[in-house]
Amino acid sequence: MSADEIIHQSTRLRIMAALNGLDRREALEFTRLKAIVDATDGNLGSHLDTLARAGYVDVEKLFVGRRPQTRVKATTSGRRAFRGHVAFLRKILDKAEPAQRRK
Repeated sequence: MSADEIIHQSTRLRIMAALNGLDRREALEFTRLKAIVDATDGNLGSHLDTLARAGYVDVEKLFVGRRPQTRVKATTSGRRAFRGHVAFLRKILDKAEPAQRRK
């Protein structure tokens, strides 16, 4: 098991964590996701493009009334990749924990 280099970047990790906390069919509005991960419009957009190219998120652009709205949700493969990356991180933490107890 190894790190997922796409998800490993801290902003993308926060994005995937936020999306994985939702029900499978749920999506977050861009503005809400931006507030959760504390990113600028451009920064969030760039990271979402990277995640979308990897097939980890779906980005839906639509209009509600006359206002544009962007909604983002994790794909099945994105959820799987996130679970794998979390397992990788847990394994690192589990190995570090016994060393801390010996001190």
